[in-house]
Amino acid sequence: MSVQDASLTSAEIASQPDVWRQAAAAGVSLSQDLPRRGERVAVIGCGTSWFMAHAYARLRESGGHGETDAFAASEFPGHRSYDRVLAITRSGTTTEVLEALGALKGNVATCALTAAPATPVLNVAGAVSVLDYADEESVVQTRFATSALVLLRAHLEAEGALSVGVRPVADAIADAETALAEPLGGELTGSAQFTFLGTGWTYGLAREAALKMREAAGAWTESYPAMEYRHGPISITGPGRATWVFGPVPKGLAEDVEHVGGTFVARSSDAAGDIDPLADLVRAQRLAVLIAQARGMNPDRPRNLTRSVILQGNDA
Repeated sequence: MSVQDASLTSAEIASQPDVWRQAAAAGVSLSQDLPRRGERVAVIGCGTSWFMAHAYARLRESGGHGETDAFAASEFPGHRSYDRVLAITRSGTTTEVLEALGALKGNVATCALTAAPATPVLNVAGAVSVLDYADEESVVQTRFATSALVLLRAHLEAEGALSVGVRPVADAIADAETALAEPLGGELTGSAQFTFLGTGWTYGLAREAALKMREAAGAWTESYPAMEYRHGPISITGPGRATWVFGPVPKGLAEDVEHVGGTFVARSSDAAGDIDPLADLVRAQRLAVLIAQARGMNPDRPRNLTRSVILQGNDA
């Protein structure tokens, strides 16, 4: 058995289509606990959860469901007025999330998505949805984060409006199966540097792809809004370096990357692209494990990281 096959991260990545189906069903059945159409909403999280919060916020607002902001939990502006605050937290123990929700308790409607029952978030959030079927043993987050976003996408669909160019969740699940089945590696596995780009909701996916590469494989990665790439970041591009775009590709960008010798990747360029951008993120997750394997690293236990950040000396 290879290092890749033996890793918890690989098994959790491979389980995503099945787990997404459960999350999609929950997105409909839990509608009373989630942000409602017309509400002004803030979404908070840390790390991967923050990037999923950003993706959901852009999907919700662009779909006409209501003004929606996303913040790293430590940067949440408590003085702003919101109808509801949603927290995404795999462990339910992250200090910054608990502090933000605790400060809002009794004043603003709050809800949370978590993977772990019987954790402190149950005491500070007004409503908690537990995605225990999406929990993970690996330190590196994959299926919980994507399942949370699938749940929220399904909820938006159930409320009757999709953002322009966004596929139904059922299509995303089918695309994830495709992303898991196809060969991956070759030129990308040998790339020395990756720049991930996105537009709108897919910018959150780009940031998450870069984080997965850094966490699992210690790879040199960056992420930017797609239109910002030519305002400086393209200077890093060249032979042996890859530029991976989630969602729409700005006109001329592929040609600019290829002109300087970079490898250009775009599988989810629009609604008619090969696969849903979230399924394309599955490909990036797989690639992170492949690169970790090639470097002799353990993707389940990245250096300097723990499953949850619990800060000492904080009341939360």
